[in-house]
Amino acid sequence: MTLGGKGVTSRAGTLLVAELANRVGLTTALSQGMPFVVKRTRRCDPGVALVHLAVSLVDGGDALSDLAVLRNESGLFGHVASDATTY
Repeated sequence: MTLGGKGVTSRAGTLLVAELANRVGLTTALSQGMPFVVKRTRRCDPGVALVHLAVSLVDGGDALSDLAVLRNESGLFGHVASDATTY
């Protein structure tokens, strides 16, 4: 193992939590259970936003602004909702 390599991330473990949520169907279930929350055209699926919020908590986050950590790793987590959208 070498430090400073290309494509190295410290978020690989947290990605497993998001992938687990997807594979067991939690993300889809949350999306289907929350259609009443979205009253306008949306850019971010509410189920995905909730899973990202849970991943942030698992990663030690304690505020909505901690989603920025996931947002900085778009190659791993894709589009992460803004703080305002998640709120």
